[in-house]
Amino acid sequence: MKKTFNILMIVALTTACQYNKNNDEPNAPLPDAQPIVLQLADKTVTDNAFALDLFKTAYAGSNKPNVFVSPLSVSMALNMTLNGAAGTTAEEMLVALRATDYTIDQINEYSRSLRLALLSVDPSTEIAIANSIWCREGFPVKPPFLNVNRNDYFAEVSTLDFSRPEALTRINGWCATNTKDKIKEIIDGIPGNAMMYLINAIYFKGIWASKFNKNNTRTDDFHLDNGTAKRVEMMHQTQDFNYTEDETARYLELPYGNRAFSMILMLPKDEKTIDDLVSNLSSEQWTQMSKYLSNRTVNLSLPRFKIECTYSLGQSILPEMGMRVPFSSNADFSGISDIALHISFIIHKTFVEVNEEGTEAAAVTATGMFTTSLSREVDYVVNKPFLFAIREKSTGVILFIGKAGNV
Repeated sequence: MKKTFNILMIVALTTACQYNKNNDEPNAPLPDAQPIVLQLADKTVTDNAFALDLFKTAYAGSNKPNVFVSPLSVSMALNMTLNGAAGTTAEEMLVALRATDYTIDQINEYSRSLRLALLSVDPSTEIAIANSIWCREGFPVKPPFLNVNRNDYFAEVSTLDFSRPEALTRINGWCATNTKDKIKEIIDGIPGNAMMYLINAIYFKGIWASKFNKNNTRTDDFHLDNGTAKRVEMMHQTQDFNYTEDETARYLELPYGNRAFSMILMLPKDEKTIDDLVSNLSSEQWTQMSKYLSNRTVNLSLPRFKIECTYSLGQSILPEMGMRVPFSSNADFSGISDIALHISFIIHKTFVEVNEEGTEAAAVTATGMFTTSLSREVDYVVNKPFLFAIREKSTGVILFIGKAGNV
């Protein structure tokens, strides 16, 4: 079996046709996207282990109807931090990232190539991937750590007086700017033992290759997990889409723009539940599903929906994935500074809105590096009947994945 890498890959899918049978005119055709081919350690990257395990762990720990995470955002934030980790701290981060077969240099090289490729693969889709590092004024940071993050992650590095109110405004303002105001605040204060914040922000706005006609949207029932029905705005269209099914679910691909990006809808079969579908998710199952997607005429009904979630990944999710020491006083981040540090928290906020035109989604992941001499803060847990993922087609990279349980 060939080696695989952490950041979320699938096989390429076939394209969907462009004529919208609900509209009088076809959507203007766009040239098909050129496939992204990324190599790492002489292997083509094809794995989604981290993406799917992150979602499954978040889902298992949630008692809310909606779950929505951005594996790409979380992995970018962790990869930046990984450059300062050593010993058991680095080993556990690689385990959590499902990247134990690769060196940190290979991960950096891959992250750089992936970011540049995603930004250019579809000019009709708006996508931004930004990274930043915010340091307390006077905190001694080792130059190699900052340099690798500048060069491979294009991270903006800023030194601020954390004691002044403007520091909090600057950091949250950066998040708002880089998510088009979808996520306006990632931290609500800066404690005295906070030395550094490493932040990733992702923004995505894709227009359906086959838009829904707003005249066909009407109120209909959406059945919640508890068995009750909720009246929602249901969009409709009849169109040719890529479709397949297995013993657990039915899968539908809705492409955006030039079909480089798409949404995969995953609907449990009548006798199955969302729990069954989530349990069945794996890299192997995802790859198999992708291979069997084929063109079918579909009468599609899909609700408009908007979901916002917040997760404290250090509280349970990442520790359950094998990353514990980095959050403890035994953490070794000597690659960042000679001052002892640990990860105090990793906050992950997400937003998605789906309507007749397309999809707008955003995520911010913030890693707080605190000195180990003082007690660390803990944040609170979060959210969770179909699953959906936004990915780039040729690589399969999953930008976002979630469950919509109450729309």
